[in-house]
Amino acid sequence: MATIYITDLHLRAVIGTNDWERDVKQDILVNIRIDYSASKAMKSDKIKDTLDYKALTKEIIQMVEVSDCFLLEALAGKILEVVMKRPLVTYAVVRVDKPQALRFAKSVAVEVTSKDK
Repeated sequence: MATIYITDLHLRAVIGTNDWERDVKQDILVNIRIDYSASKAMKSDKIKDTLDYKALTKEIIQMVEVSDCFLLEALAGKILEVVMKRPLVTYAVVRVDKPQALRFAKSVAVEVTSKDK
């Protein structure tokens, strides 16, 4: 087993319930932990035998850029679905931060996980 961490992926998305939030993309941060089976890749040293995090990140970026979720929970859930489609993935955690969501807070975040380990 191995773990990949994608840290502070800076994206922009339509997210929120206020009228003005439906018209403008806002900054979000995405953090992902992915546990996956890496035994074959450790032996072969070939990209085809591992979880291609670059390709996965591109798919996440494309999905987020066209999303129009009202809730952080919904967006985090959609990202988790993209991650869990990969056959090698056994467990994942997705955290979506929305900086400046609250006036006196650095960020508001929602974290979702796949089924228990």
